[in-house]
Amino acid sequence: MPIQQQSLLARFLKWRYKNISNKTFTQILSVGVGLLAGLASVTLKNITYFIESLLEKGILISNGLYFVLPIIGLTLVYLYIKFVHKEKLNHAISSILFALSRKKAVIAPKQIYTQIIAAPLTVGFGGSVGLLGPAVAAGSAISSNLGRLFHINAKTRSLLIACASAGAIASIFQSPIAAIIFAVEVFSMDLTLLSVLPLLLASISGVLTSYFFLGNEVLFSYTITENFEVKDTLFYIVLGVGTGFASIYFTKMYFGITNLFKPLKSPKYKLLVGGLAIGTMLYFIPPLYGEGFGFINNLLEGNHVAALGQTPFDSYIDNSWVVITLLFGITVFKAVAMTTTLAAGGAGGTFIPTMVMGSALGNVVAKIINNAGLGFAVSESNFTLIGMAGLIAGVLHAPLTAIFLIAEITGGYALFVPLMITATISYLIMKNAMDHTIYTKELAESGALLTHNKDQSVLTLMRLDDVIEDNFKTVSPGMTLGEMLHGSVAKSTRNIFPVVDEKNALVGIVLLDDIREFMFDTNLYESTKVETFMHNAPEHIFYGKDDMKKVMQKFQDSGAWNLPVVKDGAYYGFVSKSKMLTAYRKELVSFTEQ
Repeated sequence: MPIQQQSLLARFLKWRYKNISNKTFTQILSVGVGLLAGLASVTLKNITYFIESLLEKGILISNGLYFVLPIIGLTLVYLYIKFVHKEKLNHAISSILFALSRKKAVIAPKQIYTQIIAAPLTVGFGGSVGLLGPAVAAGSAISSNLGRLFHINAKTRSLLIACASAGAIASIFQSPIAAIIFAVEVFSMDLTLLSVLPLLLASISGVLTSYFFLGNEVLFSYTITENFEVKDTLFYIVLGVGTGFASIYFTKMYFGITNLFKPLKSPKYKLLVGGLAIGTMLYFIPPLYGEGFGFINNLLEGNHVAALGQTPFDSYIDNSWVVITLLFGITVFKAVAMTTTLAAGGAGGTFIPTMVMGSALGNVVAKIINNAGLGFAVSESNFTLIGMAGLIAGVLHAPLTAIFLIAEITGGYALFVPLMITATISYLIMKNAMDHTIYTKELAESGALLTHNKDQSVLTLMRLDDVIEDNFKTVSPGMTLGEMLHGSVAKSTRNIFPVVDEKNALVGIVLLDDIREFMFDTNLYESTKVETFMHNAPEHIFYGKDDMKKVMQKFQDSGAWNLPVVKDGAYYGFVSKSKMLTAYRKELVSFTEQ
C-alpha cells in the first residue's frame, strides 16, 4: 500500500477509535459487506448468463453438441487454476468453515476474483453445479479482507463473514430471513443481540442490491394456487421419508465419486474423465446442464415437456410413467453430475443442485400419487417446492433454512405446515444416518469444525502451539545422576525432565520427586544413571494428530498435570493442564463476548 494511502488509513482509524464504538462500526461494516456480497452475487450471475447466452447462439448448441461444452469449461478452469491461482481449488463453504476455525477468519484476497472467474466458466459451459457457494465464498473473502484493512479482530471478522453469506443468499434468492437463518445453521452463529443486527443489516443490503441491479426479476415466479389440505398429510410424510433417504444418497454419492477420482493424480486425467462423463449424462439427460433454475421453473409451471427438454426418449413423452422415470433419472443423476463436475476440477456449489434434485423428486412423488389410479390428487407444484425443502433440510442439515427459503420464494406461509412436516422428517432421517454434511465431514474428522456446542467450539478455536512449553532441560538415559543434577536440575526451573535418545526420541521422563531422596547422596552421583529413575509418561500428545478436544480428554483420563508432546517421532515440548485451562478460559471469555 502506498505511503499516502497508509497515512490516510491511519488517520481514519485514529478518528474511528475516538468517535465510533466497535459495535457501531461493526454495524456500518455489515451494511457494506452485504452490499459488496450482493454485488459479487450479481456479478457471478451476470457473467454466467452472458456465457450461456453466447453459447446458446453458437454452433455447438444449435447443432445439439452442447454435451462437449463441459470439457471446454473445465479446461479453461484448469488453465486458470494452474497459471493464475496456482493453488488447489477447495470447496467454497468448507474452506470458509476452515478459515473460521483454524485461520482466525483470514481468507486470501485472491479468493474474491477466483470464484468470480472459475464458477461462471464451470456453470456457463454446462457444469452441473450452482453459483451460491462461490457467491458466498467471494463475499466472505471480501468481508475478511475488509475486516483486516480496518484492523478488526478475528471474532468480528467471523461475524462479518456470516454477514457476507447472508448478503449473498439474500441477493440471489431475495429471501432475507432465510439468509440469516443459513448463517446461523451452517456457520454455527449464535443469534445474540450483538450478532442479529449486523446479520439483518447485511441481509437487507444484499436484497436491495439485487433489486437495484436486477429489478423485480426473481428466480422463481410462482404463486400458490392450492393451499395445504389435512388429507394430504400422509403424502407429505411420505415425501419427507423420500427426501430423507435421497439426502443420504446425495451425500454418499458425493463422497463416493470424490474418492473415485482420488487415484487420478493428474488434473488433466480428472478433467478428461470428468468432462466425458458429464457430457454423456448431458446427452441423455439435458436438464443436468448448468444450474437448473429453468428446470425448476418449468416444473412449477406444470410444463414437464419443457423441463425435460429434448431427449432420446421424446417419442414416449406422452406416457406419464415415462415422464416419471425420466424425472426420477434426474433425481438420481443430478448428484452424480454435480460431484463429477467438482471432482474433475470445476468450481461451484452444492446448494442449488440440491434444490434441483429435490424439485424433481417432489414432482415424481406427486405424479406417482396422481397416476396410481387410487383416486387421490395432489398439487404437483406444491410437491415440487416442498421436495426442494426436504433435500435442503437433509443434505445441509438446515431445516429452518429450507422452510423459510421456500416460504419466502412463494411469498407467504400457506405451505408452512407441509414444509415443516417434510423438512423435519428429512432432517431427522439424515441426521440419524450421518452426523455430518458434505461441508463438515472432513473438518469434523480433523477436529476443525465449529458447532453450536460452546465447549466444543472453544476447544476447536484453541491452537496447540499456543500452549506448548519448551523450556525443559532434556537428559539422556546414559547420563549419570551427578551429570543430571549439575547440568540440568541446577539450571532448570521445572520439575520434569524429558529423557531422549540420540535421535531426540522421547524414551521416558524423570520427575524431581523421583530423585529428591537421592540428590544429596554423592556416592550415587557416578554409579547411578538416569535410566534408573526414568519411567513412562502417563500419556503422550501427538502434534498434528491430536486436536484440543483429544488433548483435554487425555488430561482427564490420565490425571496428569503435564504431558509431553511428540512431533514426527521426536520430543517437542510439554503441555501443562494449568496453561491449558488458562487458555481455555481466555478463549471462552472471548467467544462469549462475541
